[in-house]
Amino acid sequence: MTGQTFDLGPQALIVARLADGVTDDVLGGATPCPDYAVHNVLGHLTGLAGAFRDAGRKDLGPSTDTGPDTAVPDTGPGWRAALAKALDELAEAWRDPAAWTGTTRAGGVTLPGAVAGAVAADELVVHGWDLARATGQEYTPDAAALRASYAFLRAAAEDPTRGGGIFGPVVPVPDDAPLLDRVIGLSGRDPGWKP
Repeated sequence: MTGQTFDLGPQALIVARLADGVTDDVLGGATPCPDYAVHNVLGHLTGLAGAFRDAGRKDLGPSTDTGPDTAVPDTGPGWRAALAKALDELAEAWRDPAAWTGTTRAGGVTLPGAVAGAVAADELVVHGWDLARATGQEYTPDAAALRASYAFLRAAAEDPTRGGGIFGPVVPVPDDAPLLDRVIGLSGRDPGWKP
């Protein structure tokens, strides 16, 4: 797991640009998340950005106490502006060194600040990939966020109490595959997925 702080802003900006590239005609399209269409992934990104913003601020309450599986997320009116704003605020919250210290909560789970920062990076990296793949966009994640995501997912996959990947069974990927493909495999997705 990562113990270092880093700027989540570059990865948040990449996700915002991907979302900006989503056209209305693909909102109902399939994604690598079996139960989520594109609009659900966008809704999930908006919700998780708000939750991790609050986790970084240590502003604990409904957004940080709600588990990610309580309801299928969706977009609402003005989702583009809402997502862009939430991503900006998430990045700003995690620029404060205090976000990375002590404990916080996200998804109803209390965890060290540094772990929460790594989880936020992982969520942005993996769901950025989901969105890019589902909408046919190019995707190169931020290197620091990608490394943090890999460290987090590798540790989770090796934890015997978790029984493998966090998002689903780990998909085997060659050790010499690009780091993004290894992250995606550890997340329980097939790096070769296409809509």
